[in-house]
Amino acid sequence: MSLRRHVWATAVMANNKAKRLAIRLTKWTGKSREYVHPKHLLGEDDDEQYWYLRHLDADDHVLDVGCGNGMHTLKTAGRCRCVAGIDRSAESLGVGRRTAIARRADNVGLVRGDVESGLPFGAGRFDKVMCLDLLEHVEKRDLVLGEIRRVLRAEGVLLLAVPNRMTSWKRRLKCAGLPSYSDPDHKIEYGPGELADELERNGFVIVTRVPGVYDTPLVGLVDVLGALSLALYRRLSALRRRLAARWPNEDAGFCVVCVPARPA
Repeated sequence: MSLRRHVWATAVMANNKAKRLAIRLTKWTGKSREYVHPKHLLGEDDDEQYWYLRHLDADDHVLDVGCGNGMHTLKTAGRCRCVAGIDRSAESLGVGRRTAIARRADNVGLVRGDVESGLPFGAGRFDKVMCLDLLEHVEKRDLVLGEIRRVLRAEGVLLLAVPNRMTSWKRRLKCAGLPSYSDPDHKIEYGPGELADELERNGFVIVTRVPGVYDTPLVGLVDVLGALSLALYRRLSALRRRLAARWPNEDAGFCVVCVPARPA
């Protein structure tokens, strides 16, 4: 193995371990009652960090598909009439339910279910659907998107986030024959055309792309520093957003606002 390839392989391994450490540090240092990533702890009014919040209205009925520990679901609760979250992990949902109780968020409902088996909600039930960092973890993406289309109102909005596989850092890793996906569990990561095609195939059109954060081989260090100091994490996240806005091809992911395609 060349020295450069060895260094990059070490960086990938370190980033994976650093992310897990950061999640633990938020609890160990008293920043959270639960083990959560520091990105969830920056405040309920941070519309730049939590980009989806600015697309919600007070009367909205919202669904969070693949809600995990419910941290995005709970942030949404303060901006809409009611929000439901669905995830297959009982452990993650337990975190969300305990946090909802602690925050007295009585307009939140968390449901256990496998999104690849369908969504247990009626057609046209929701004004907005969030699907944040989920599609890359599932095999039956057409089914999931089709179900989202079914439960969304005709004039509704899909708020979607998926990882970008075409950043310079990820392309270097791939060329070196190293794992290039940002999470070992990912089944897919997207190029911009691939995402648009998948959405179009399932009845959606992208109307807006929102800048995310700049991809960097130092992401693990950012996570650990953020777990130690949320103020520093906020500044580093703001810097990464500015860099992603300036160099959109280096954005770590695609954050997009979508609407149902109108019949031809």
